[in-house]
Amino acid sequence: MMLTTQAWIALAVTAAVFLILQLRKRTSVDLLFLIAMVVVTVSGIITPEQAIAGFSKPAVITIGALLVVASALRETGVLDWLGQKLLGSAKDEKSAFVRLAVTLVTTSAFLLNTALVVMMVPVVLDWCRKRHISPSRLMIPVSYLTILGGVCSMIGTSTTLIVNTELKTHAQIARDELLAKEPSLTPEQFQQQQAFVDQLRPMSLFEIGRAGLPCALVGTLVLAFVGRRILPDRIEMIEKLGDARREYLVEMLVQPECRLIGQTVEHAGLRQLPGLYLIEIDRDGDIITPVTPDDVIRAGDRLVFTGVVTTIVDLEKIPGLVPAADLTYEFPFKQTHRRHLSEAVLSRTSPLIGRTVREANFRRRYNAAVVAVHRGGQRVTSKIGDIALEPGDTLLLQTRDDFVTRYRNDPTFYLVSGVEGYSPRRHDRALVAGSLLILLIGWLIVANFDFAKNISPMFASPALPAVASVAVAVAMIMTRCISTADARSALNLQVLITIVGALALGQALQSSGAADGIAKFIVHRVGHEHPFLLLLVVYGLAMVFTELITNNAVAVIVLPLAISVAQNAGLNPRPFVMAVAMSASLAFLTPVGYQTNLMVMGPGGYRPSDFLKVGLPISLSVTITAVVLIPMIWPF
Repeated sequence: MMLTTQAWIALAVTAAVFLILQLRKRTSVDLLFLIAMVVVTVSGIITPEQAIAGFSKPAVITIGALLVVASALRETGVLDWLGQKLLGSAKDEKSAFVRLAVTLVTTSAFLLNTALVVMMVPVVLDWCRKRHISPSRLMIPVSYLTILGGVCSMIGTSTTLIVNTELKTHAQIARDELLAKEPSLTPEQFQQQQAFVDQLRPMSLFEIGRAGLPCALVGTLVLAFVGRRILPDRIEMIEKLGDARREYLVEMLVQPECRLIGQTVEHAGLRQLPGLYLIEIDRDGDIITPVTPDDVIRAGDRLVFTGVVTTIVDLEKIPGLVPAADLTYEFPFKQTHRRHLSEAVLSRTSPLIGRTVREANFRRRYNAAVVAVHRGGQRVTSKIGDIALEPGDTLLLQTRDDFVTRYRNDPTFYLVSGVEGYSPRRHDRALVAGSLLILLIGWLIVANFDFAKNISPMFASPALPAVASVAVAVAMIMTRCISTADARSALNLQVLITIVGALALGQALQSSGAADGIAKFIVHRVGHEHPFLLLLVVYGLAMVFTELITNNAVAVIVLPLAISVAQNAGLNPRPFVMAVAMSASLAFLTPVGYQTNLMVMGPGGYRPSDFLKVGLPISLSVTITAVVLIPMIWPF
């Protein structure tokens, strides 16, 4: 495989990004891709203009605008209302699953699946708590169903939006190259290459759904009849949690004014608390365990409990008993009416990962204190202050009343929700927000009909989804469905910056000739007479990388490779493009393959092996369906 120096540099940078993300799980993904963008730019592989072009890509703008729209729908209570309507009357797990399947697969075709999961997790958890059903039976289905629905339309997932934008770029490059070579081509050759360029046109709204919808149906059926049998049923999460979500380890400090001082554990009522168990007393380094009913409580004692949210709330109500993780905790919370408990799931790229609770200094960063920690369905046995934080950890936090509003879109956390109280909703604007959502969906659907394109050239523009999304997002702000500040906070800069960096890296692979060189190698090894096998290789490559790295980056990096494979084999590039769009959007095997998987890991009490067990039959069935249908719908 003969490659230029620039091609080898581009490949080395890409390989380094992949390896670092695997070997250093705590690496900031967005920073890593920005560094890669700088390296390929300084190396002269791409120009500075090409490096920053991603910031103006329609897909990046569309994703940002849709995040604002989703946040406005949540702020006005539209999503809450839909969630309650969805599960309100469901009596058992089976009926809840059927309702989730129908609603999530349909809704996620029009809403970014990340925003949809953020909305659904608290609703499903509340339903499970009231019905005494383990959340582990429904949390993975919530993630998988939204992933499956996302491939039913071009705007269902950020991956397809990115692929669609990149198609326009590749089509323009191919068109320019064809015009430059036109004098040396025969009319027949020119016509053949022109047909190739035409197949790089942007996708229509429901084009990917021609294969995506069957995949969604197959995946849903396999999840219903096979996956649900494999899903863990952590009965202990019901028995130990009672009315709460999951079991935590919590450490409470007995202050001098606490009324429990001088009382025995039995007399203080600390042995009769439902769903809570006092496992030890730390008295100036002297550990008392097991704790007997006759042990006397003293000032300065650290009481270590394992228990559930509702009972921890009861502990919080005892004057003079405060979380011991932050010794300065009590000072900023004298106004007890502003104290709230919130839960937050740490994201994979959180800057807190690897630090202990004490080192994280939550009070300085977030004006909050860690009350308790839950990890992967198991109790954490370390002292609170000494626990090293990991991705997917669920933290119970003592916060100000505005914590959920301020940090629910912070990339540090995958999920932030209140335990007590609620975030005020703008219910008076719900009708307006719902109408604007319908307007957006209708706008995008109408744009796919020929009569609309004859009315205005705007409907024929591949940038229409970006214009429509921004227009509706602005309308949401102007009609007070969401404040300007909340709209800004809804923009997930980590996701957007990662996409921009990945776009630059993908451009480097193409400009340097690396993608073309690898494509020629694949075609040479497989043979152009085996187009189905070539498609399978491209699909499998994107699928494996997606399970290990972020889906958007994989789509951008593998897409030029897929187009080059088709070009070198003399095949229609359309099936290869669709293979990349599908495979990079369907990740079921690992919690890090798709961020919605990691979002449900903590609330569902899952372990990484749960995703592999449940996701394997779904992944296999969807892969078979996709690789069979794609060449039938878009012939080679």
